[in-house]
Amino acid sequence: MKLERLDHFGLEVADLERAERFYTGVLGLAVAARLGDQVLLDCGGQNLALFEVARAAIPPQARAAITANPLGRGHHAFRVSRTDFGGAKARLTAAGVETSRPIDWGDHDCLYFLDPDGNLLEIVSYR
Repeated sequence: MKLERLDHFGLEVADLERAERFYTGVLGLAVAARLGDQVLLDCGGQNLALFEVARAAIPPQARAAITANPLGRGHHAFRVSRTDFGGAKARLTAAGVETSRPIDWGDHDCLYFLDPDGNLLEIVSYR
């Protein structure tokens, strides 16, 4: 078997409408389809599937611990241009999103953040 490419990835969210507003309004993704308890969002020709699943909220202290030390944790990364990376932290902060400090890896920079359900996400930009 040879895997051709990633078709989509899925995230569990407690409130589908809230998650859709976050991913479209803050991150700028477009709705590709709505299918009952899920929303498919287009992300550069691939899809992010949001699945509504009952789950407890992550306490604020736990959320703060994740953004304070995001390395080594499971996450999903979105690639952006150098220009978009420059304004990413300000845009996320203005939207009330918890972020880590930007990390300089030498050949690329990254910024980790949490969606409203506590899913760890990353914005990455290569030089």
